[in-house]
Amino acid sequence: MIANSHFNDQTGFLQLGLKDREIDRFADTANKLADASGEVIRKYFRKHFEISDKDDSSPVTIADRAAEEAMVLIISENFPSHAIYGEENGWRCKESYTDYVWVLDPIDGTKSFITGKPLFGTLIALLYKGKPILGIIDQPVLRERWLGIGGRKTKLNGQEVATRSCMHLSQAYMYTTSPHLFKGAAEEAFARVRNKVKTPLYGCDCYAYALLASGFVDLVIESGLKPYDFLALIPVIEGAGGVITDWEGQELCWEASPDSYAASFNVAAAGDKQLHQQALKTLQWQ
Repeated sequence: MIANSHFNDQTGFLQLGLKDREIDRFADTANKLADASGEVIRKYFRKHFEISDKDDSSPVTIADRAAEEAMVLIISENFPSHAIYGEENGWRCKESYTDYVWVLDPIDGTKSFITGKPLFGTLIALLYKGKPILGIIDQPVLRERWLGIGGRKTKLNGQEVATRSCMHLSQAYMYTTSPHLFKGAAEEAFARVRNKVKTPLYGCDCYAYALLASGFVDLVIESGLKPYDFLALIPVIEGAGGVITDWEGQELCWEASPDSYAASFNVAAAGDKQLHQQALKTLQWQ
């Protein structure tokens, strides 16, 4: 399999009215957020601490909360007019609407984190008028950081990366976080794809998408993702030449506001357009 040279400017900064120097400032701040979050997370990794359960029974730790607060502080200092939507504390902004919204997931893969597996990640997205124009996948233990910016090529620790060509499901290496997260019809749809790929793999959370962007994985299929789980992935994967949509092939989008409900989405990401279409056809979700 070879590197995928396909690359699209899905965002169109010129059409959005954004200038390079603005984007560079956003990227600089996003890197500072990841640095601050990483410092917090590394202090708690493989240490003993209290683990609580949220209303949906998912775990949360002091590391999740402290990492989010560290990022919120930096955004508030640099862009006080921007809104923030964090997994742990929801909407933060005096206004009910703003053009810019930072969407934060301090630890995507908390179960991996609390069991000592370094395949979780910090997800940072910046939305402009509802579109994700910047995304970061940061693995603070391995010190790997994927930065995606609309209209630019995705970089891993400053070096450009690209997805690889894989045009057939029978040749594809596919990841999902866990087969137990699919329910009902979604479980049956996933099974149809799993039975056609070369190798199904499990247990990476957002790190699977990072591997896809770097050309090591061909396909990721997941169900029940929240907006803070996928918005940061979009610029990273598209900037590497990949495709990411819902199971019907529709653009993944979510309007953040004080009243927004973090709905669940089904997500399909592929490094190759043809492979993505095959996966959607096999899911039979339309």
